[in-house]
Amino acid sequence: MHRKLTLRLDEALIQKMKRISKKSGKSVSQMVADYFSLIDEVDPHRAEMTPRVRSLFGALAGAKVSEGDYRRHLEAKHR
Repeated sequence: MHRKLTLRLDEALIQKMKRISKKSGKSVSQMVADYFSLIDEVDPHRAEMTPRVRSLFGALAGAKVSEGDYRRHLEAKHR
């Protein structure tokens, strides 16, 4: 069941979303629904990540690298 939702947004943002909508072939309503679906993920912190970062999430699971190892790497890199 679809219901109407009224949003109050800055005019410039509305115009930008309409341009993006036209280019993508998706309605503004569909883009908002897609975004709200992202927020509703199991882990709310992951919803804040970009798709590229989200794809890397957990890539080092099981790795034997500590935060200290990473800090040492950065210190050596930036000497």
